[in-house]
Amino acid sequence: MMSIDNLRDKLSQIFERELVNEIISASELITVEEGAVLMDYGKKVKFMPIVISGTLRVMRKDEEGREIILYYLTNNESCAMAYTCCMEAKLSEVKAVAEDTLQIIKIPHEKLDEWLMKYPSWKSYVFNSFTQRFNELLRSLESVAFQKLDERLIRYLTNKSKVSGKSSIQLSHNQIAEEMGTSRVVISRLLKQLENDKKLLLYRNEIKLLSTFG
Repeated sequence: MMSIDNLRDKLSQIFERELVNEIISASELITVEEGAVLMDYGKKVKFMPIVISGTLRVMRKDEEGREIILYYLTNNESCAMAYTCCMEAKLSEVKAVAEDTLQIIKIPHEKLDEWLMKYPSWKSYVFNSFTQRFNELLRSLESVAFQKLDERLIRYLTNKSKVSGKSSIQLSHNQIAEEMGTSRVVISRLLKQLENDKKLLLYRNEIKLLSTFG
């Protein structure tokens, strides 16, 4: 667990000192294990998470129950949808899952509006979060609408590698298919073609990207 002093230094990079003191006083720093669900469909959202370390995966489910990744949250990033649900007392329309072991700050919902009026850095942080998430949603929409599935798969694996900082990705073909909204057979075929093209290596529940990937 990160020390209070280190947390204070990290938050001071984006917030003014008075707000940092309030965040530390009013919020909770917790460790979340890989695979844990922080927000779930139809559940009440009681806090806004700020990711201190690790990666949070945010997904949406369609009418047929298929999930698609909306975006990832990493260092000092937060979920705009969590903010909206807290402020409007809405049930969550997304699911947020820990991609790996991560640390987050749980910002209580009663502080969100108060800090928005009180601290310029908080207002900028929230608005920037909305802008970043909106742009990521647009890129996801463009990917589904205009890119072929093999191009989407390459982008998906590239993003996975980028957020984890590793060239090896611990995922089964079925997990990839579920997150991309397609079938395991199709994903397996595309991955095998990429392996034949010497772009990656396939192992059991693991994919290693080579320097020629992408």
